[in-house]
Amino acid sequence: MDKPLILVTNDDGIDSEGLYKLVKELNHIGNVVVVAPDHQQSAVGHSLSIAKPLRINKFHRNGVVLGYAINGSPTDCVKLALSTILDNTPDLIVSGINYGQNTSINILYSGTVAAATEGYLVGIPSVAVSLTTYDTSFDSSYAAILTTEIIRNYLNFKGKFNTLLNVNIPALPKEKIKGIKITKCSNSYWNDKYERRIDPFGREYFWFAGEYCSIDDDPDSDDWALKNGYVSITPIRYSFTDFELIEKLQKWDIIESSLFLKS
Repeated sequence: MDKPLILVTNDDGIDSEGLYKLVKELNHIGNVVVVAPDHQQSAVGHSLSIAKPLRINKFHRNGVVLGYAINGSPTDCVKLALSTILDNTPDLIVSGINYGQNTSINILYSGTVAAATEGYLVGIPSVAVSLTTYDTSFDSSYAAILTTEIIRNYLNFKGKFNTLLNVNIPALPKEKIKGIKITKCSNSYWNDKYERRIDPFGREYFWFAGEYCSIDDDPDSDDWALKNGYVSITPIRYSFTDFELIEKLQKWDIIESSLFLKS
């Protein structure tokens, strides 16, 4: 049986150690193609580059081509891969391993999750993977092994579903990770704050210094799982329409207003 075609991307950049360790493990179960940003793109969300040309360059690591580096966002990378770089549609898209957890409201800002979302939107099974640390020196080897086993299960899953899996892994030694929990997004939020600073020329600028407030003690939530030493897997699906409000809005006076001429 042919190995599945797996597209790997991220938002930390193609030179990220997390991506490299993940690719090494995924090569055991699939044919891996890497298309990732050529520089750090964290927290860019689902942004697209429409005011600059995008360039595709081969990226080498240890004298071998690792993949394709794009001077754009994670979403740019997935769109370019699907429309231009790949000859065949991948069986799976994996985004990560990201440094910094992507739980709760963070999924709206995350370039990691956005890249996986792009796959989900066109019907390709997709997985976003993050570690609960911003320390890029943290060894992501075990996280890569865990991720590969999760993906093996995902690929072998009998039921078909159009969703994406958001995986978050505690930055803990192997022996301290308690297991895996299937979770929902918590109700955590950001307490926004910007530090006022002065550059060397005396000009004012501001630097984001917000605090992530994890307030959810629900044991079924992603943040609870991570705080208690579990890997969190949250299935995510987007639905933008507020169907409950449609009926109420139909009762607005302006809907039947004389402002609109009836023929």
